[in-house]
Amino acid sequence: MERTTYAIALGSNRRGIYGAPAATIRAALAAVGGVVAVSPIIASAPLGPSIRRYANAVALIETRDSPPVLLARLKRIETAFGRRRGRRWGSRVIDLDIILWSGGVWRGPGLTVPHAAYRDRGFVLAPLARIAPRWRDPLTGQSVRHLAHKVDRPRLRP
Repeated sequence: MERTTYAIALGSNRRGIYGAPAATIRAALAAVGGVVAVSPIIASAPLGPSIRRYANAVALIETRDSPPVLLARLKRIETAFGRRRGRRWGSRVIDLDIILWSGGVWRGPGLTVPHAAYRDRGFVLAPLARIAPRWRDPLTGQSVRHLAHKVDRPRLRP
């Protein structure tokens, strides 16, 4: 497979073997490798039951890995960093998600690219817009900049 680009979301809200969440994100970036761009690390409120704030970032990486091969590698990194599967949206040492792929759309067992929920997550879109504002969603055709603007825009309540 030729080299392709992926947008990878990184999140952490629990200390791990590499220290505080921001340090864990930096260590995870080194473990993933192939990084060509990385957003600033931002703080965000948790989704779901966790009460700890998250450190979040997005990186663009280049690799020859197919989406399922990259996903397996990311899961191995999560495990090596101390992530244990548990409660959905609970606190975690590290979370690594494939958000976008320069190859477009991928659907397979356990993996859908683009990530199903990224269009509604400001903590993914804001950092992604800093490093890839013109990347177009392969399903909607909208740019990341446009998607980030939509998610941040105040909405009227019915």
